Amino acid sequence: MSQTTPPRIIIIGGGFAGLHAARALAGAPAQVTLADRRNHHVFQPLLYQVATAALSPADIASPIRHVLRKVRNCRVVLGELTRVDLARRQLYFEDVAVEYDYLILAAGATHSYFGRDDWAPIAPGLKTLEDATELRRRILLAFESAEYEGSEDSRRRALTFAVVGGGPTGVELAGAIKEIAAQTMPADFRFIDTTTTRVLLLQGADRLLPSYPPDLSERARRDLETMGVEVRLNARVTDISSEGVRVGEEFIPASNVFWAAGVRASPISATLGVPLDRSGRVIVAPDLSIPGHPEVFVCGDLAAATSAGSGLPVPGVAQGAIQAGTFVGSLLSRELDAIARGKTAPPRPAFSYFDKGNMATIGRGRAVAQIGRLHFAGMLAWLLWGLVHVMFLVSFRNRIMVMLSWFWNYMIFSRDARLIIGNSRLNITLPRDDPVRPRPTETAA
Repeated sequence: MSQTTPPRIIIIGGGFAGLHAARALAGAPAQVTLADRRNHHVFQPLLYQVATAALSPADIASPIRHVLRKVRNCRVVLGELTRVDLARRQLYFEDVAVEYDYLILAAGATHSYFGRDDWAPIAPGLKTLEDATELRRRILLAFESAEYEGSEDSRRRALTFAVVGGGPTGVELAGAIKEIAAQTMPADFRFIDTTTTRVLLLQGADRLLPSYPPDLSERARRDLETMGVEVRLNARVTDISSEGVRVGEEFIPASNVFWAAGVRASPISATLGVPLDRSGRVIVAPDLSIPGHPEVFVCGDLAAATSAGSGLPVPGVAQGAIQAGTFVGSLLSRELDAIARGKTAPPRPAFSYFDKGNMATIGRGRAVAQIGRLHFAGMLAWLLWGLVHVMFLVSFRNRIMVMLSWFWNYMIFSRDARLIIGNSRLNITLPRDDPVRPRPTETAA
């Protein structure tokens, strides 16, 4: 590292960890670059609301350049990292090699199909805005197709949704699909009863929300079943096809299967040549650096970290990523400031995660929340969930738009973002005789 050139810190990923690391480095004597393959930050906990037409994509996303506009020593770059050479301290963006002095990897995670990647096109997950708009497209097209189906069996299959995975994403998605079918859609369709929509939540474990206390898991199950969601516990999915899903020996006809059962770390971790856990996450030192490479840190869903305070694994949730990114950014800022003043860098502390609680929404006025030893459910938990999620949004505009949308939806049961984007071809097995809509082999007048 040159004595006259400020050290180069490169942050990979514009999620919670990357953004908070960059903010913590504001004013540090360093050249900071944040690179992401997309130009926007997405508030992932609300992706399911985009998928179910409660919010628009712009309501939960903000341009990274705008978010970091006040961090004067940070440059934002649009690019996709393909591999890391730790020995040479180089990053490769396709064929372009970039050197770094310090590296913060916060590339996040993607879906895990447990060795059945062939299921991915049939059962999409929910990690990006593209995923959310694709789920929304499939959900809305299911109702459109059912409207023109001439076969009762085909109509039932079109109006059957299977959600695989009983964690927060699966619980929230299943509840939202049932709500939109029961409360929003009935007035829009003439030939089908959307309230008969069948939503199945398939959970391989013996209870929903396994990371939550048992009483809240049970409350979530009861609330979902009260709404009409079919909750199946100990339900092992053995196959998924375009016709439906197989649970054990039982085949369930369903036009739409959505995946919320597992995640794995970004593939970039495999290029590091360092120990990984079963999910592909990097096993990090107490200060969140890679053992043997004190200049490289890993944060968020990409890190297999242990909290110094509790000795427990740091969960892959937004608050964990925020705390880890802030910790690493602050650590480097203090370290570089000391070096710039000709002093010895202070000893690095160990990262300690502070658990602020867990929350999951189930439906209108229904949620579960754990804050310390306190457990909440129902309307109070739902209000707490909404308040916390609004606070976590990165821009003031997002907060205002989300609150207005939620108020409007609550007052009139409306989900106004019911836009089909992309291929709108209907998947109709046997068209119903209808003088308005031609059969697929006919030409519209």
